[in-house]
Amino acid sequence: MCGRYALHAHPDVIVLQFGLAAAPQMKPRFNIAPTQEAPVVRVSAAQNRELALLRWGLIPSWSKDPSIGARMINARAETAAEKPSFRNAFRRRRCLVPADGYYEWKIEAGRKQPYFHELASGEPFAMAGLWEQWRSPEGEFTETYAILTTESAGTARQIHDRMPVILAPPDYEAWLYSPDPGGLLRPWAWAGALFSVRRVSTRVNSPRVDDPQCLDEAGSSPARE
Repeated sequence: MCGRYALHAHPDVIVLQFGLAAAPQMKPRFNIAPTQEAPVVRVSAAQNRELALLRWGLIPSWSKDPSIGARMINARAETAAEKPSFRNAFRRRRCLVPADGYYEWKIEAGRKQPYFHELASGEPFAMAGLWEQWRSPEGEFTETYAILTTESAGTARQIHDRMPVILAPPDYEAWLYSPDPGGLLRPWAWAGALFSVRRVSTRVNSPRVDDPQCLDEAGSSPARE
């Protein structure tokens, strides 16, 4: 699964990485948690890429209870195209979720130890996402998103059996625009790009903490694929 992640790259880097027209207004985030707002890259009404702030935790358009979003932060890549909660978004509303890395936890010595997964190069990457628009009985709209997950690959397997679907830059266009992007939903397969995993501070265990110290080393050397 993917329950927390970070995005602190400079806006100019995000522009170049994701093919945006202008630098977005965004602050560094070190502990993005479910139900919080975060940037996604999606297709605009003019069919261009745009950056939008959406709430993490997808609320299906047909849902009567918006609290369901807190339980819909991830969508399994193996079933998202058919599952009622995600299939409409899978067909029509796919997005890129920019990240500098994501967190996963492992029980060590009786406590939850966080690990940070990132590209060894330090550059941001895109997780495959779905977004949806929900309308309240009062007519107010809420836009939300979920992150697709798949089987873990490489060093990520040592920490958890699931990981986000991470898209290589050449696949961004197909994920956003292709009528049939199912072939992109596979374990980590970005040729030539190394992924590293390292133990970090337990500060990240609290969703209320969002500062650079979340990424402090926690006493082990990084592992790489």
